[in-house]
Amino acid sequence: MKKKNNRSKEPDTNWEERVVQVKRVTKVVKGGKKLSFRAILVVGNESGQVGVGVGKASDVIGAVKKGVVDAKKHLINVPLTKSYSIPHPINGISGAAKVIIRPSATGSGVIAGGSIRTVLELAGVKNILAKQLRSSNTLNNARAVLNALANLRTFKQTTYDRDISIEYDNQNLKITK
Repeated sequence: MKKKNNRSKEPDTNWEERVVQVKRVTKVVKGGKKLSFRAILVVGNESGQVGVGVGKASDVIGAVKKGVVDAKKHLINVPLTKSYSIPHPINGISGAAKVIIRPSATGSGVIAGGSIRTVLELAGVKNILAKQLRSSNTLNNARAVLNALANLRTFKQTTYDRDISIEYDNQNLKITK
């Protein structure tokens, strides 16, 4: 008689994982210094879901595995437009890091650097302009981008929150309360 596997398997919807940074960190203990590794990972499906995670372990592979699990816990949904950009300009803050993100014209590509570029690419954004300000900390910049993307709002969400109805009449927009 076979045993049934009661574990619920997560549907694998082509998640892509990218290691942004691996650092060797030390902790001073009674017997000396204890070495471990910290890995910063970005996980996304390139169609509107992305997450940033951190893992620490005594070996790099263990740190990366923990980072993937942490990133999948912190997934957010990103509202994308038809041109694979974001609906409006927005700022994001995490710690001392500040990020400015603006939608860009079709065909311009991802104009960003460092961990910001990785997060935006794995979110599925293809046309965007981003600038990191104040801090150059990799983790805080990645989290600042997540903060900005989580605060994005679509036109429909805004009209619903303001109790406004939208009607299109011969290519003209009518807004009524």
